[in-house]
Amino acid sequence: MLDEIAQQPEALEKTIAAESEKIIRLGDFLRQKDIDLIVLVARGSSDNAALFGRYLLEVTTGIPVSLSAPSVHTLYNAKLRLKRSIVIGVSQSGEGDDINHVLESAKTSGAFTIAITNEAASTIASLADETLLIHAGRERSVAATKTYTGQMLQFYMLARAIGDKAINYNKIPELAGKALELRDKIRNIVPRYTFMDNCVVVGRGMNYGNSYELALKLMETCYVVAERFSSADFFHGPLAVVERRFPVIMFAPAGVTKKSSLDLLGRLSDLHADSFAITNDPEIASLASLSITMPEVSDEFLSPIPFIIPAQLFAAYLAEEKGLDPDAPRSLAKVTKTL
Repeated sequence: MLDEIAQQPEALEKTIAAESEKIIRLGDFLRQKDIDLIVLVARGSSDNAALFGRYLLEVTTGIPVSLSAPSVHTLYNAKLRLKRSIVIGVSQSGEGDDINHVLESAKTSGAFTIAITNEAASTIASLADETLLIHAGRERSVAATKTYTGQMLQFYMLARAIGDKAINYNKIPELAGKALELRDKIRNIVPRYTFMDNCVVVGRGMNYGNSYELALKLMETCYVVAERFSSADFFHGPLAVVERRFPVIMFAPAGVTKKSSLDLLGRLSDLHADSFAITNDPEIASLASLSITMPEVSDEFLSPIPFIIPAQLFAAYLAEEKGLDPDAPRSLAKVTKTL
């Protein structure tokens, strides 16, 4: 897991170099189609990347984006009207039975289908009208890291190709490299959480998917019961679980979500909770109990990939601190097949 976390800047750079021309051609083609809906279908970490993709694509293209419920297709055999839709299947292995079933069903229903995968010879690549590859090399860790950020990068590239916002995603590999320089600081923080059994992870907007992803990493590698919320939703009831020293981990960038983060930090301070913020904002960093500050990240739109890397390191180091092997989580396999 740690090796593959460290490989992310190179994998991101390779993906940009290898896929840019294809993405431009695909963008030109899709701009000529009368698309009024984008549907994303995924499971696990891929679903968390898709949650990020939903925010990014809606904001940059103005096209409504929905996260598919695979059971609608696999269990209920519903036939949807998708003739003016793009359906994007996201799967690191390309062998998720339910994801592939949805893609087949969507294609039959008239959708243009796209696969985002790390495996060029996979089933999903053979099914889709177009395949966007993550050039990360084989991922051996059960806990996805480099394929998660690779999937996020493909959403950046697609958003730039079909949307109206100029996002300089070419800076992301460098920002990812800067994030890796925080290894020692994160390793020094981890002992504080050795006996953590429960926590909440909070993010909003572009970092909402990251809150789901870190919670998943903590559950699968550290066996911590981690709930995840947007900072807005957290005030609608879940705040009641917080008591003295309860750990709340926050993705809290500068930008439009800053006020929500400040409001939550103020309430957590009143409750004497333990707040741990991953941020690029000095005010947020000063109010949190503990923070990882990322000064190189100045654009909220570019924050999700560099922000998740310290979180990945935190999960890997915490597993080791707890005497667990993050590369061998109990009951899990790399490829999960469900219908």
